[in-house]
Amino acid sequence: MPASILEEVDHLLGAALTRDLSTRLSCPSCGSAHVAQMLGDNGGISYVCTACGHSWS
Repeated sequence: MPASILEEVDHLLGAALTRDLSTRLSCPSCGSAHVAQMLGDNGGISYVCTACGHSWS
């Protein structure tokens, strides 16, 4: 149990940052984080890098 509301806020912000960093995609070709998710062939999920144009699924 946190001793103050500020400790609780710090804990929640830290958890949100960890979750954001763990779910972020990066392009396997150039390493950019500018990745868009798109619907692929036959309804599958594919990704495209908006920096270099590389696509993968």
